[in-house]
Amino acid sequence: MTNTKTIHSPSLFTFWTLFLMMCVGLLSAQPLDLELIKEMKPRNVGPGGMSGRVTAIDVVTSNPDVIYAGTASGGLWKSTSGGIRWEPIFEKEATASIGAVALDQSNPSVIWVGTGENNSSRSSYAGIGMLKSTDNGKTWEHLGLSDSHHIGNILINPND
Repeated sequence: MTNTKTIHSPSLFTFWTLFLMMCVGLLSAQPLDLELIKEMKPRNVGPGGMSGRVTAIDVVTSNPDVIYAGTASGGLWKSTSGGIRWEPIFEKEATASIGAVALDQSNPSVIWVGTGENNSSRSSYAGIGMLKSTDNGKTWEHLGLSDSHHIGNILINPND
């Protein structure tokens, strides 16, 4: 006998039950006393839409407007405007989870990427090892370490 599980989508009954509970909660809430908040000033806390965690960042030291940012599940992004505009440069690879990024400062067109977010949690994804680009992120070469799963740091020897 095989053990099978059936996955059910939430029922219409569940939807209407939750909807009714929300309506009751809203209707029974205390009225807001505007006197309590009249002295409060609004402040900007940044954008409401977020694409995820930035897990790695490196900057071309000779041109700080060029920034590379790796994300937990959104690939590698490049800015040539000091962070004002960003473009994805890691969209065709087998993973979108970045754990580390390092630039060869003597030749900034060489980018090293360690895949797999190194922040251990249920929402961190494994990577596929180390990748390297020699053309500013246009193409990538897989260099190995496929079984490492999470690479959180890359050190480049400035002499080699």
